[in-house]
Amino acid sequence: MATSTKDPFLLALGERVRLLRARRGLTRKSIAKASGVSERHLANLEYGVGNASILVLQQVATALDCDLAELVGDVSTSSPEWLMLRESLRGRSDADLRRARLAIAQLFGTDGADPARGRRIALIGLRGAGKSTLGRSLAEALELPFVELSREVERIAGCSIREIHDLYGTNAYRRYERRALDETVRLYAGAVIATPGGIVAEPATFNALLGHCTTIWLQASPEEHMARVAAQGDTRPMAQSREAMADLRRILAGRAAFYAKADATFDTAGRSEAESFPGLLTLAVELLARSAPAPAKGRARTPAGRVQQTADRL
Repeated sequence: MATSTKDPFLLALGERVRLLRARRGLTRKSIAKASGVSERHLANLEYGVGNASILVLQQVATALDCDLAELVGDVSTSSPEWLMLRESLRGRSDADLRRARLAIAQLFGTDGADPARGRRIALIGLRGAGKSTLGRSLAEALELPFVELSREVERIAGCSIREIHDLYGTNAYRRYERRALDETVRLYAGAVIATPGGIVAEPATFNALLGHCTTIWLQASPEEHMARVAAQGDTRPMAQSREAMADLRRILAGRAAFYAKADATFDTAGRSEAESFPGLLTLAVELLARSAPAPAKGRARTPAGRVQQTADRL
């Protein structure tokens, strides 16, 4: 088979196999013995004519003492420095990884040094958590603008979120979402922001949210999320309810670790919006007060003064 007709991905895969084998000083025969894959199969793989299964690639990766991702190729395989950095972080706890992430952010000036961060409250969580209704009430009580990021996405795109997904795809939606967040941060030095439930799915956007806003995760049980969405008049999630609930549980489980990166968590389980609001307001006031400078004498209507006045009323 002529090289020009070979699949570019398979050629790149074969090149990585040869490179990793050479880097470790191993022969094809030794890799074949360690992996249980024939030398002929390995040769085909290395020259881009072997479309190996995932299980075979895993066997080869194990023999090469590397991750499957490194063999297949991802961003962390693009340079020796990436590889060395990844190895330094391998096996570390979540707490250690968080310290490393914050240190890197500080090193490169993306550590949330935004002076207005403490004056923006962003509510995160699954749909049905109460971000819009509670957020609107919170903004009114704190005398801050209220921004519903989903509506900003629709304004920028000129169509509904469903139409964005149907016409342009998820990647386009994520770009609109990031643009909406960037514009909101630029326009508002202080605000209450209700975010889409999936904002944590794009790490770069979620990182920006954490850097520019004080975040609160509104928690609830999967059953309550589902019931609240249905109560809002959207009966779609109730179709084939058993499958829908299983999907919802998986989504919540997959996102929980990211939602937990919020500055604070507020549990709305078992409480109506009216019952939840006083506690959420108290929490928001505490978070705002931590970063609000003391008001100058006679200037009680500054953001800091409003926060203190609200705290005094509670």
